[in-house]
Amino acid sequence: MANYSIWVLEYAYVAKYHLSGIVYGAHNQGYRKLPYCYVLIKGEGITAMVDVGYNNQDYGKAMADAFAVEHWHDPRTVLAECGVTPEEVTDVFITHGHFDHMGGTDHFPNARFYIQERELSKWVWAMALDRKFRWLMVATDPGDVLRVVDLARQGRLVAIEGDREDVLPGIDLRAAYDTHTWGSMYVTVRNAASAGTEDRWILAGDLVYSFENLRGRNAEDPQYLPVGLGMGSQTNLMFATDQMVQEVGGDTNRVIPIHEADLPKAFPSRVTDKGLVVTEIALAEGEASKVR
Repeated sequence: MANYSIWVLEYAYVAKYHLSGIVYGAHNQGYRKLPYCYVLIKGEGITAMVDVGYNNQDYGKAMADAFAVEHWHDPRTVLAECGVTPEEVTDVFITHGHFDHMGGTDHFPNARFYIQERELSKWVWAMALDRKFRWLMVATDPGDVLRVVDLARQGRLVAIEGDREDVLPGIDLRAAYDTHTWGSMYVTVRNAASAGTEDRWILAGDLVYSFENLRGRNAEDPQYLPVGLGMGSQTNLMFATDQMVQEVGGDTNRVIPIHEADLPKAFPSRVTDKGLVVTEIALAEGEASKVR
């Protein structure tokens, strides 16, 4: 049986997002809902998260308004759907520094945070550039960067350099440098399915937004289609995508894109009374379903 339960938790969304932001080059091809989500991993005495949403005040709220994000709910409300409080979260993996992934650190007072050292240092570098280069900060709140630096002061930040095996039992961190951002990473959960086998899942951050990035748009002739925003390069994004797909033996259903509006069609899910979606990726032994 699995060691960890995994849920993708919607906390906000953009109702109409340009498809070209999801699939690079898909200009004038319409709009799609873009859920804003984070991931809860629970088991083995661990309550971990992949990313923490955005800071819905000050500049974080201004950025959300500019991107037409709506229906935001705080982590206490969202996590309650799985019977968890923010205070119970022990570990948080920040896949990258964009506002909707790194802004909510203050909600988790007891957690230890993990981020690629390159990701943090390159955002400081970008902040120091001449104003002509401000596009580089288009999706990043400088206040979020300062809050993460303060986590180091508090002794609650782990700066990762490259890959890290078993950062927690059965959980690996994989670097994907110069892709969506300079120091992006993804999270691999190696659940034990039965003796000698693994039930492996990849939580991809923003290296993929949609299953289309993994499979293309023609099932008979699949291809990798990178996401619309690459601070590094689209080439690096495609090779990172291939790395993830190879890691799960070619099964693209096991690479989880948290911005995928159709994720609830692929996995058990429910809509909460707040109008948010809970999607259940895996259940640990003894864990009750949160969607049935």
